[in-house]
Amino acid sequence: MTMPDAEPAPWQDRANVAARSVTGLFGRRLLFLPGTHLAAVQWPSKHLKNLLHPWHYWWQAHYVDCLVDAGRRELGNGATPAARFNGPHHPSAGRLASWLVTGIRLRNAFTFVNNYYDDMAWLALATHRLQSLAEETRQPGRRRNARVRKTLTLQFDSASTDDLGGGTFWSKTRDFKNTPATAPVALYYARTGQRAKAQRLVDWLNAVLFDEARGLYVDGARLSPAGEVLVEKTLYTYNQGPVLGALLELGGDANLARAAALVDAVAKRLTVPGQRILRCDGTGDGGLFTGILCRYLALAAVDARLPESARNTAKELVTATAEAFWAGRRPAGRAVSATAGSVLFSIHAAQPADTTYPPGAVVELSTQLQAWMALEAAAAIRKSDE
Repeated sequence: MTMPDAEPAPWQDRANVAARSVTGLFGRRLLFLPGTHLAAVQWPSKHLKNLLHPWHYWWQAHYVDCLVDAGRRELGNGATPAARFNGPHHPSAGRLASWLVTGIRLRNAFTFVNNYYDDMAWLALATHRLQSLAEETRQPGRRRNARVRKTLTLQFDSASTDDLGGGTFWSKTRDFKNTPATAPVALYYARTGQRAKAQRLVDWLNAVLFDEARGLYVDGARLSPAGEVLVEKTLYTYNQGPVLGALLELGGDANLARAAALVDAVAKRLTVPGQRILRCDGTGDGGLFTGILCRYLALAAVDARLPESARNTAKELVTATAEAFWAGRRPAGRAVSATAGSVLFSIHAAQPADTTYPPGAVVELSTQLQAWMALEAAAAIRKSDE
Protein backbone atom coordinates (compact mmCIF):
# COMPACT_ATOMS: atom_id res chain seq x y z
CA MET A 1 0.00 0.00 0.00
CA THR A 2 1.04 3.62 -0.46
CA MET A 3 2.18 5.68 2.49
CA PRO A 4 0.07 8.82 3.11
CA ASP A 5 1.69 11.38 5.40
CA ALA A 6 0.12 12.60 8.58
CA GLU A 7 2.04 15.82 7.96
CA PRO A 8 3.91 16.90 4.84
CA ALA A 9 7.64 16.20 5.27
CA PRO A 10 10.14 18.86 4.20
CA TRP A 11 11.56 18.23 0.76
CA GLN A 12 15.00 17.72 2.24
CA ASP A 13 13.69 14.90 4.45
CA ARG A 14 11.94 13.33 1.48
CA ALA A 15 15.14 13.43 -0.56
CA ASN A 16 16.97 11.77 2.33
CA VAL A 17 14.41 8.96 2.38
CA ALA A 18 15.03 8.40 -1.34
CA ALA A 19 18.80 8.49 -0.82
CA ARG A 20 18.66 5.98 2.03
CA SER A 21 16.32 3.72 0.09
CA VAL A 22 18.42 3.60 -3.09
CA THR A 23 21.76 3.21 -1.33
CA GLY A 24 20.34 0.67 1.11
CA LEU A 25 18.51 -1.50 -1.40
CA PHE A 26 20.80 -1.26 -4.42
CA GLY A 27 24.23 -0.15 -3.17
CA ARG A 28 27.08 -2.53 -2.35
CA ARG A 29 30.82 -2.94 -2.70
CA LEU A 30 32.30 -4.20 -5.94
CA LEU A 31 33.49 -7.75 -5.29
CA PHE A 32 33.49 -6.88 -1.58
CA LEU A 33 36.47 -4.55 -2.13
CA PRO A 34 36.84 -1.78 0.48
CA GLY A 35 36.69 1.76 -0.88
CA THR A 36 34.39 0.76 -3.73
CA HIS A 37 30.69 1.15 -4.33
CA LEU A 38 28.28 0.27 -7.14
CA ALA A 39 24.53 -0.11 -7.49
CA ALA A 40 22.84 -3.33 -8.50
CA VAL A 41 20.62 -2.79 -11.53
CA GLN A 42 17.59 -4.37 -9.88
CA TRP A 43 16.12 -5.22 -6.49
CA PRO A 44 15.79 -7.84 -5.16
CA SER A 45 19.04 -9.00 -6.70
CA LYS A 46 20.08 -12.59 -7.22
CA HIS A 47 23.73 -11.65 -7.57
CA LEU A 48 26.04 -10.55 -4.79
CA LYS A 49 28.90 -9.74 -7.12
CA ASN A 50 28.35 -6.77 -9.41
CA LEU A 51 30.40 -8.36 -12.18
CA LEU A 52 27.52 -10.77 -12.79
CA HIS A 53 25.04 -7.95 -13.41
CA PRO A 54 24.39 -6.33 -16.79
CA TRP A 55 26.61 -3.24 -16.96
CA HIS A 56 24.77 0.08 -17.24
CA TYR A 57 27.55 2.68 -17.11
CA TRP A 58 25.27 5.69 -17.45
CA TRP A 59 22.90 4.57 -14.70
CA GLN A 60 25.88 4.61 -12.34
CA ALA A 61 26.84 8.08 -13.59
CA HIS A 62 23.43 9.40 -12.56
CA TYR A 63 23.81 7.62 -9.24
CA VAL A 64 26.97 9.71 -8.74
CA ASP A 65 24.97 12.85 -9.55
CA CYS A 66 22.28 11.94 -7.02
CA LEU A 67 24.88 11.39 -4.33
CA VAL A 68 26.41 14.78 -5.14
CA ASP A 69 22.95 16.32 -4.67
CA ALA A 70 22.74 14.69 -1.26
CA GLY A 71 26.30 15.82 -0.51
CA ARG A 72 25.46 19.41 -1.31
CA ARG A 73 22.56 19.27 1.10
CA GLU A 74 24.87 17.83 3.75
CA LEU A 75 27.27 20.71 3.08
CA GLY A 76 24.43 23.21 3.45
CA ASN A 77 23.63 21.70 6.84
CA GLY A 78 27.18 22.06 8.10
CA ALA A 79 28.89 18.98 6.62
CA THR A 80 28.95 17.35 10.05
CA PRO A 81 28.36 13.65 10.74
CA ALA A 82 24.92 14.57 12.08
CA ALA A 83 24.05 16.13 8.70
CA ARG A 84 24.67 12.93 6.72
CA PHE A 85 21.70 11.58 4.82
CA ASN A 86 22.15 8.12 6.33
CA GLY A 87 23.14 9.08 9.83
CA PRO A 88 26.42 9.92 11.59
CA HIS A 89 27.78 6.37 11.56
CA HIS A 90 27.75 6.06 7.76
CA PRO A 91 30.00 7.65 5.13
CA SER A 92 29.03 11.04 3.78
CA ALA A 93 27.30 11.22 0.41
CA GLY A 94 30.42 12.74 -1.11
CA ARG A 95 32.62 9.94 0.18
CA LEU A 96 30.17 7.35 -1.14
CA ALA A 97 30.13 9.11 -4.53
CA SER A 98 33.93 8.97 -4.65
CA TRP A 99 33.88 5.24 -3.90
CA LEU A 100 31.28 4.88 -6.65
CA VAL A 101 33.54 6.57 -9.22
CA THR A 102 36.27 4.11 -8.21
CA GLY A 103 33.81 1.24 -8.61
CA ILE A 104 32.79 2.46 -12.06
CA ARG A 105 36.41 2.49 -13.23
CA LEU A 106 37.12 -1.00 -11.92
CA ARG A 107 33.88 -2.47 -13.26
CA ASN A 108 34.46 -0.79 -16.64
CA ALA A 109 37.72 -2.73 -17.17
CA PHE A 110 39.96 -0.18 -15.39
CA THR A 111 38.99 2.73 -17.63
CA PHE A 112 36.42 5.52 -17.79
CA VAL A 113 36.24 5.27 -21.59
CA ASN A 114 33.05 3.74 -22.97
CA ASN A 115 31.70 3.07 -26.46
CA TYR A 116 28.99 5.72 -26.03
CA TYR A 117 29.82 9.38 -25.83
CA ASP A 118 26.57 10.25 -24.07
CA ASP A 119 27.39 7.77 -21.28
CA MET A 120 30.78 9.40 -20.81
CA ALA A 121 29.24 12.87 -20.87
CA TRP A 122 26.94 12.03 -17.98
CA LEU A 123 29.88 10.76 -15.93
CA ALA A 124 31.94 13.81 -16.83
CA LEU A 125 29.17 16.12 -15.64
CA ALA A 126 28.74 14.14 -12.42
CA THR A 127 32.44 13.99 -11.58
CA HIS A 128 32.81 17.70 -12.34
CA ARG A 129 30.15 18.40 -9.73
CA LEU A 130 31.80 15.90 -7.37
CA GLN A 131 35.08 17.77 -7.82
CA SER A 132 33.47 21.00 -6.66
CA LEU A 133 31.95 19.25 -3.66
CA ALA A 134 35.30 17.65 -2.78
CA GLU A 135 37.05 21.01 -2.95
CA GLU A 136 34.49 22.64 -0.65
CA THR A 137 34.59 19.80 1.87
CA ARG A 138 38.34 19.15 1.50
CA GLN A 139 37.73 15.50 0.74
CA PRO A 140 40.13 13.21 -1.15
CA GLY A 141 39.61 12.19 -4.75
CA ARG A 142 40.21 15.55 -6.38
CA ARG A 143 43.28 14.38 -8.30
CA ARG A 144 41.38 11.33 -9.55
CA ASN A 145 38.43 13.51 -10.61
CA ALA A 146 40.80 15.72 -12.58
CA ARG A 147 42.10 12.64 -14.43
CA VAL A 148 38.54 11.68 -15.31
CA ARG A 149 37.96 15.14 -16.72
CA LYS A 150 41.15 15.06 -18.79
CA THR A 151 40.47 11.59 -20.19
CA LEU A 152 36.85 12.24 -21.11
CA THR A 153 37.48 15.69 -22.57
CA LEU A 154 39.75 14.05 -25.14
CA GLN A 155 36.91 11.69 -26.02
CA PHE A 156 34.46 14.55 -26.53
CA ASP A 157 36.94 16.49 -28.64
CA SER A 158 37.30 13.49 -30.95
CA ALA A 159 33.53 13.01 -31.24
CA SER A 160 32.58 16.64 -31.87
CA THR A 161 33.45 16.99 -35.54
CA ASP A 162 32.27 18.90 -38.61
CA ASP A 163 30.51 15.82 -40.02
CA LEU A 164 26.82 16.61 -40.60
CA GLY A 165 27.70 20.25 -40.01
CA GLY A 166 28.63 19.82 -36.35
CA GLY A 167 27.32 18.07 -33.25
CA THR A 168 28.68 15.11 -31.31
CA PHE A 169 28.62 11.48 -32.32
CA TRP A 170 26.51 9.17 -30.18
CA SER A 171 28.82 6.15 -30.29
CA LYS A 172 32.17 5.00 -31.60
CA THR A 173 30.51 3.63 -34.72
CA ARG A 174 30.38 7.35 -35.63
CA ASP A 175 27.35 7.12 -37.91
CA PHE A 176 24.80 9.09 -35.86
CA LYS A 177 24.86 12.44 -34.09
CA ASN A 178 22.14 13.16 -31.62
CA THR A 179 20.79 15.31 -28.82
CA PRO A 180 21.55 12.72 -26.08
CA ALA A 181 25.29 13.10 -26.77
CA THR A 182 25.56 16.66 -28.08
CA ALA A 183 23.58 18.37 -25.30
CA PRO A 184 25.44 16.96 -22.25
CA VAL A 185 28.79 17.45 -24.01
CA ALA A 186 27.82 21.08 -24.70
CA LEU A 187 26.88 21.52 -21.04
CA TYR A 188 30.16 19.94 -19.95
CA TYR A 189 32.14 22.24 -22.23
CA ALA A 190 30.23 25.26 -20.90
CA ARG A 191 30.89 24.28 -17.29
CA THR A 192 34.59 23.71 -17.88
CA GLY A 193 35.31 27.05 -19.54
CA GLN A 194 35.17 25.92 -23.18
CA ARG A 195 32.32 28.22 -24.06
CA ALA A 196 33.03 28.57 -27.77
CA LYS A 197 32.89 24.80 -28.24
CA ALA A 198 29.71 24.64 -26.20
CA GLN A 199 28.01 27.37 -28.21
CA ARG A 200 28.91 25.70 -31.51
CA LEU A 201 27.24 22.50 -30.33
CA VAL A 202 24.16 24.38 -29.15
CA ASP A 203 23.98 26.25 -32.46
CA TRP A 204 24.06 22.91 -34.29
CA LEU A 205 21.25 21.56 -32.14
CA ASN A 206 19.21 24.67 -32.87
CA ALA A 207 19.83 24.41 -36.60
CA VAL A 208 19.42 20.66 -37.11
CA LEU A 209 17.49 19.05 -34.26
CA PHE A 210 15.11 21.75 -33.03
CA ASP A 211 11.50 21.14 -34.04
CA GLU A 212 10.00 24.59 -34.55
CA ALA A 213 6.41 23.33 -34.57
CA ARG A 214 6.71 21.58 -31.23
CA GLY A 215 9.35 23.80 -29.65
CA LEU A 216 11.41 20.79 -28.55
CA TYR A 217 14.61 19.00 -29.57
CA VAL A 218 14.27 15.75 -31.50
CA ASP A 219 16.48 12.71 -31.33
CA GLY A 220 19.26 12.86 -33.93
CA ALA A 221 20.54 12.90 -37.49
CA ARG A 222 22.50 10.60 -39.77
CA LEU A 223 23.65 10.61 -43.39
CA SER A 224 21.72 8.53 -45.90
CA PRO A 225 23.60 6.44 -48.51
CA ALA A 226 22.81 9.26 -50.93
CA GLY A 227 24.53 11.79 -48.68
CA GLU A 228 21.36 13.44 -47.38
CA VAL A 229 20.90 14.38 -43.74
CA LEU A 230 18.10 12.26 -42.26
CA VAL A 231 16.58 13.57 -39.02
CA GLU A 232 14.98 11.18 -36.56
CA LYS A 233 12.12 13.15 -35.01
CA THR A 234 11.32 11.12 -31.92
CA LEU A 235 10.91 13.27 -28.80
CA TYR A 236 12.38 12.20 -25.47
CA THR A 237 11.85 14.03 -22.20
CA TYR A 238 15.44 13.78 -21.04
CA ASN A 239 16.87 15.36 -24.19
CA GLN A 240 15.30 18.68 -23.27
CA GLY A 241 17.06 18.76 -19.88
CA PRO A 242 20.74 19.06 -20.83
CA VAL A 243 19.88 21.44 -23.67
CA LEU A 244 18.15 23.62 -21.10
CA GLY A 245 21.18 23.32 -18.83
CA ALA A 246 23.57 24.33 -21.62
CA LEU A 247 21.43 27.33 -22.60
CA LEU A 248 21.38 28.55 -19.00
CA GLU A 249 25.09 27.93 -18.47
CA LEU A 250 26.03 29.88 -21.60
CA GLY A 251 23.57 32.70 -20.95
CA GLY A 252 23.08 35.69 -23.24
CA ASP A 253 19.77 37.01 -24.52
CA ALA A 254 19.31 34.49 -27.32
CA ASN A 255 20.12 31.43 -25.21
CA LEU A 256 17.98 32.60 -22.31
CA ALA A 257 15.04 33.32 -24.60
CA ARG A 258 15.34 29.80 -25.98
CA ALA A 259 15.53 28.41 -22.44
CA ALA A 260 12.31 30.16 -21.43
CA ALA A 261 10.54 28.93 -24.56
CA LEU A 262 11.80 25.40 -23.95
CA VAL A 263 10.33 25.36 -20.44
CA ASP A 264 6.99 26.42 -21.89
CA ALA A 265 7.12 23.73 -24.59
CA VAL A 266 7.91 21.04 -22.01
CA ALA A 267 4.86 22.11 -20.00
CA LYS A 268 2.63 21.97 -23.08
CA ARG A 269 3.84 18.74 -24.66
CA LEU A 270 5.62 16.53 -22.14
CA THR A 271 3.14 16.37 -19.28
CA VAL A 272 0.39 13.96 -18.29
CA PRO A 273 -2.86 15.18 -19.94
CA GLY A 274 -4.71 17.57 -17.69
CA GLN A 275 -1.94 17.71 -15.07
CA ARG A 276 1.33 19.52 -14.42
CA ILE A 277 3.06 16.19 -13.81
CA LEU A 278 5.81 15.31 -16.27
CA ARG A 279 5.25 12.18 -18.31
CA CYS A 280 7.52 9.21 -17.61
CA ASP A 281 9.00 6.77 -20.13
CA GLY A 282 8.83 3.37 -18.51
CA THR A 283 11.62 1.09 -17.37
CA GLY A 284 15.16 0.38 -18.57
CA ASP A 285 16.99 3.47 -19.78
CA GLY A 286 13.64 5.25 -20.01
CA GLY A 287 13.34 4.99 -16.26
CA LEU A 288 15.90 7.79 -15.91
CA PHE A 289 14.44 10.21 -18.43
CA THR A 290 12.04 12.30 -16.34
CA GLY A 291 14.44 12.58 -13.42
CA ILE A 292 17.06 14.05 -15.73
CA LEU A 293 14.58 16.61 -17.02
CA CYS A 294 13.65 17.54 -13.44
CA ARG A 295 17.32 18.15 -12.60
CA TYR A 296 17.63 20.87 -15.23
CA LEU A 297 14.15 22.32 -14.82
CA ALA A 298 15.19 22.98 -11.21
CA LEU A 299 18.03 25.16 -12.51
CA ALA A 300 15.55 27.14 -14.61
CA ALA A 301 13.20 27.50 -11.65
CA VAL A 302 15.80 29.45 -9.65
CA ASP A 303 17.48 31.40 -12.47
CA ALA A 304 16.65 35.07 -11.99
CA ARG A 305 17.61 35.85 -15.59
CA LEU A 306 14.51 34.04 -16.87
CA PRO A 307 11.05 35.62 -16.92
CA GLU A 308 9.03 34.97 -13.78
CA SER A 309 6.47 33.00 -15.78
CA ALA A 310 9.13 30.55 -17.00
CA ARG A 311 10.59 30.18 -13.51
CA ASN A 312 7.16 29.49 -12.04
CA THR A 313 6.34 26.96 -14.74
CA ALA A 314 9.59 25.08 -14.14
CA LYS A 315 8.97 25.12 -10.40
CA GLU A 316 5.42 23.81 -10.80
CA LEU A 317 6.53 20.98 -13.10
CA VAL A 318 9.27 19.80 -10.75
CA THR A 319 7.25 20.17 -7.57
CA ALA A 320 4.12 18.48 -8.92
CA THR A 321 6.13 15.59 -10.33
CA ALA A 322 8.13 15.12 -7.12
CA GLU A 323 4.95 15.38 -5.05
CA ALA A 324 3.35 12.65 -7.16
CA PHE A 325 6.34 10.35 -6.77
CA TRP A 326 6.32 10.91 -3.02
CA ALA A 327 2.57 10.40 -2.62
CA GLY A 328 2.71 7.16 -4.63
CA ARG A 329 5.60 5.53 -2.78
CA ARG A 330 5.18 2.23 -0.94
CA PRO A 331 7.20 0.37 1.71
CA ALA A 332 9.94 -1.86 0.34
CA GLY A 333 8.69 -4.68 2.54
CA ARG A 334 10.42 -7.06 4.89
CA ALA A 335 12.81 -8.75 2.47
CA VAL A 336 16.21 -9.58 3.95
CA SER A 337 17.93 -6.97 1.80
CA ALA A 338 15.48 -4.21 2.68
CA THR A 339 16.83 -1.45 4.88
CA ALA A 340 14.50 -0.35 7.65
CA GLY A 341 12.26 2.44 6.40
CA SER A 342 13.15 1.90 2.73
CA VAL A 343 10.52 2.81 0.19
CA LEU A 344 9.97 2.11 -3.49
CA PHE A 345 8.81 4.69 -6.01
CA SER A 346 6.59 4.22 -9.02
CA ILE A 347 7.75 3.87 -12.61
CA HIS A 348 5.28 6.63 -13.52
CA ALA A 349 4.83 9.65 -11.29
CA ALA A 350 1.10 9.81 -12.06
CA GLN A 351 0.52 6.23 -10.87
CA PRO A 352 1.15 4.74 -7.41
CA ALA A 353 3.97 2.28 -6.85
CA ASP A 354 1.41 -0.31 -5.75
CA THR A 355 0.25 -0.37 -9.36
CA THR A 356 3.54 -0.26 -11.25
CA TYR A 357 5.62 -2.21 -8.70
CA PRO A 358 3.24 -4.50 -6.79
CA PRO A 359 4.69 -6.65 -4.00
CA GLY A 360 7.00 -9.30 -5.42
CA ALA A 361 7.90 -7.28 -8.53
CA VAL A 362 11.51 -6.78 -9.55
CA VAL A 363 12.39 -3.08 -9.24
CA GLU A 364 14.86 -1.39 -11.60
CA LEU A 365 17.52 0.99 -10.33
CA SER A 366 16.83 3.51 -13.11
CA THR A 367 13.27 4.16 -11.94
CA GLN A 368 14.35 4.71 -8.34
CA LEU A 369 17.12 7.11 -9.36
CA GLN A 370 14.51 8.99 -11.39
CA ALA A 371 12.29 9.59 -8.36
CA TRP A 372 15.32 10.48 -6.23
CA MET A 373 16.39 13.06 -8.84
CA ALA A 374 12.90 14.60 -8.83
CA LEU A 375 12.90 14.85 -5.04
CA GLU A 376 16.40 16.38 -5.01
CA ALA A 377 15.27 18.90 -7.64
CA ALA A 378 12.28 19.89 -5.52
CA ALA A 379 14.52 20.18 -2.45
CA ALA A 380 16.93 22.44 -4.35
CA ILE A 381 14.10 24.73 -5.41
CA ARG A 382 12.75 24.92 -1.87
CA LYS A 383 16.22 25.71 -0.51
CA SER A 384 16.53 28.58 -2.99
CA ASP A 385 13.17 29.97 -1.84
CA GLU A 386 14.27 30.12 1.81
